[in-house]
Amino acid sequence: MSTITADPPAERAPRRPQELVELLSSMRFAIALLTVICIASVIGTVLKQHEPMPNYVNQFGPFWAQLFLAVHLDAVYSAWWFLLILAFLVVSTSLCIARNAPKILADLKTYKENIREGSLLAFHHRAEARLADPPETEAQRIGQALARGGWKVRLQQRSNGWMVAARTGGLGKIGYVSAHSAIVLVCLGGLLDGDLVVRAQMLWGGKQPYNGGGLISQVSAQHRLASTNPAFRGNLMVAEGTASSTAVLNQSDGILLQELPFSIELKKFVVEYYSAGMPKLFASDIVIHDRDTGESFPARVEVNHPVSHRGVQIYQSSFDDGGSSVTLKAVPLDGSGHGFDVQGTIGGSTELTRGPGGGAQKMTLEYTALRVINVENLGGNEGSGTDVRKVDLKAALDARLGAANKPDAKKKLRNVGPSITYKLRDASGQAREFHNYMLPVDLGDGAPVFLLGMREAADDTFRYMRIPADDKGSMDGFLRLRAALADPAMREAAVRAYAKLATDPSRPELAQQLTASTLRALSLFAGAEGGPGKSVGGLQAVSEFIDGNVPEAERPRAGEVLVRILNGALFELMELSREKAGLAPLPRDEHAQAFVTQSVLALSDAFAYPAPMAFELQDFKQVQASVFQVTRSPGHYIVYLGCALLILGVFAMLYVRERRLWVWLSPAEEGSQARMALSANRKLLDVDREFDKLRDRLLGDRT
Repeated sequence: MSTITADPPAERAPRRPQELVELLSSMRFAIALLTVICIASVIGTVLKQHEPMPNYVNQFGPFWAQLFLAVHLDAVYSAWWFLLILAFLVVSTSLCIARNAPKILADLKTYKENIREGSLLAFHHRAEARLADPPETEAQRIGQALARGGWKVRLQQRSNGWMVAARTGGLGKIGYVSAHSAIVLVCLGGLLDGDLVVRAQMLWGGKQPYNGGGLISQVSAQHRLASTNPAFRGNLMVAEGTASSTAVLNQSDGILLQELPFSIELKKFVVEYYSAGMPKLFASDIVIHDRDTGESFPARVEVNHPVSHRGVQIYQSSFDDGGSSVTLKAVPLDGSGHGFDVQGTIGGSTELTRGPGGGAQKMTLEYTALRVINVENLGGNEGSGTDVRKVDLKAALDARLGAANKPDAKKKLRNVGPSITYKLRDASGQAREFHNYMLPVDLGDGAPVFLLGMREAADDTFRYMRIPADDKGSMDGFLRLRAALADPAMREAAVRAYAKLATDPSRPELAQQLTASTLRALSLFAGAEGGPGKSVGGLQAVSEFIDGNVPEAERPRAGEVLVRILNGALFELMELSREKAGLAPLPRDEHAQAFVTQSVLALSDAFAYPAPMAFELQDFKQVQASVFQVTRSPGHYIVYLGCALLILGVFAMLYVRERRLWVWLSPAEEGSQARMALSANRKLLDVDREFDKLRDRLLGDRT
């Protein structure tokens, strides 16, 4: 009977550190780390990094946005867990090298000349032959022949013969050490050039991210990094005619300010465009002012052509608005009030007040962006028209103002002129974004139109209202018509003029009936007869009236009649508005009719416009700004060395074969008996051919 007992804990405890080292240095642990790094890299590539929180909320929803931020998926490559995985990979690979490199180096020094002669019969590549000279002479001859062929040879004399041991292709095993060392170097370089140094200063240096507002000069020292910071990567925006020496380092919970040992002055920003409107070249003519020496020298920074100074690389990243001044004209779309001019700067805002006394409506006008060049595709189905009564104009305008990649339509690229983007924020903080073109655009529908775009959220597509340009190429004609539509007296006068023109003077009863019908239709269209649960005006109000008062079979005919009546009454209303403004009447030609037809649709859309006014770009003075990426990355030299070692190591492991050759020479009656064997780490056809050549060259005639 036998008894099995477990080892005492005291005896197993000393093996735990060794087991931990074996786990960390094992291949399965390194492969697991590499798998996690690859998955994280895919996430960091697919998911946009360092975006504002509202962008993630709009795209994924509040729950997933909070989850992404909690695990730092918005900044994968600087997340603590990603850096920790890299550190573990460095430790794992280093331990693997430490365990195996001595064995590899020791194996490179051994020739295994002590192998028994009988063991040579077990090799796949083996041969035997009878040689004419004694074993010592043949051993010297074979050794010299192998040495001339690049083999390293060692001769061993035994009591019963000579052993020739040779080896070549040792670089294959050196490639193993080189490739694993490359992984360590690349990871170390990545850690050094990443956020590790910055995070160390935040952890032990008392630095804290800044998430407030105000001027850069007013930010305290605890949010600033010294110019001697050994590694950083930040962005620096410089407007034309100004200089800056403080870069911004984005962090997940704010920003850090990085002081540079020099300042960058932007003299001129140069941008060239392709015919499709994409930037072809953007470059910056700068002057670098060194703080310590006071030296200044000019330089030019282009994409893929950085400038280096004091160990800091200056890359051309992008360009932006540097504070262009704009003059906007308020366009009242509700028919009340008068237009006024407002001036501002891109990036700034203006407080607006609309209405008298305590019931005044307060809004904030935020100037978002100015685009001087807008190249759009105006090809496709010319003359097909767009029904702007669809408040969502995405599908309609995509054929004309989209990405210009419609395969079934011929592209017709044209610069449609400047545009302004702004936001209107109400007193509660809710904002809508607007995008208006400065010049009228000819979409091929009979009359040039001004495009006024709007969207509720940043990831939505702009929906455009089209306002026809008058005979002078401005919005004034439409605005006069909109104001006249809101005036009951003007509406009645226009209805009487239309009824008089459209009926026989000898039949006053028809004129009276047409007057009543036209006045009712025009009042519905103007929103004068709206009620609870009904549309406030436009074609939608007319459509609701028809649905509620006309039998279904007669509705198409009634709709055509009412639209024709509206066109005629609005034409007379337009003439009255021109007469009131002291302008001559328009001829009743196709151009005037096209203006009125488009005005009907635009007036209908004006009731659904989410703001009482739009802002038209009147004048601007553009100021360009250049966005530089400034980096100090001492680890990139380590990464370059690691990449070189990785290439050499991979090629060595793949294309350099380690071979070992043994030739046993024993005395025979008239010379020597030779027994030859070849060993290779990979079985290839090349090994077979090489063995045949060696056999013929070393052994000659075989018996």
